[in-house]
Amino acid sequence: MLTLHRADALLTGRGADPLPGGAVLVDGGRITAVGPYEELGARAPQARVRRWPGLLTPGLVLHGARELLEEAYHPDGQFEADALGTEPITSAAELAALGLTEARRGSSARRAAQKLLARGAVAVSGRLTVPAVRTAVARSGLELLPPAAGEGAPGGRRAVSADPFEGLADVREAFHGVVAAGGPARFAVFAAAGAGSLREAGSAACVATVIGGRLLHRRR
Repeated sequence: MLTLHRADALLTGRGADPLPGGAVLVDGGRITAVGPYEELGARAPQARVRRWPGLLTPGLVLHGARELLEEAYHPDGQFEADALGTEPITSAAELAALGLTEARRGSSARRAAQKLLARGAVAVSGRLTVPAVRTAVARSGLELLPPAAGEGAPGGRRAVSADPFEGLADVREAFHGVVAAGGPARFAVFAAAGAGSLREAGSAACVATVIGGRLLHRRR
């Protein structure tokens, strides 16, 4: 089924200029065309149209997946908030006291993956060693990439939150690939006017996240 994603502006990659009124035509899990909405709408009048407010960009990648997904516990907000709070638990002593089973660690990773999707992430990088965590990441739709240079080393880059923009001088460094015809239908939309305002808006301004042509997050 053809889907035409229309946004106030389209930013196809790190070095690109925003295209006002840009759109992305998706067929299944692939992008078939990128360009002005009027042009693509005339080309595929039968396509279902999704209109998004803000800036459509490549999806984001979060580095430090192991620190976020295996070395932290994300409490279940419905059942554990009273006892554990809502923030990730990272203290080695507190984690040990929880006596986490592999199944519970997998559930924690699923909750963390949902937080990542809600911030426009489409991929994470790092070396995951817990099978249940790896399964949770795969089922979420997030792509698992090899560790980046220096990742996991003492003093190296760590994910201290589920924010892919954390620690970056230029938020476009978090873009994973480009939005281009023939490429995977993998992108995000943010409530921002352009690249300059994306830093101020932050990844929490994510309106939608699409991976493999599937809408895996939509702000309610």
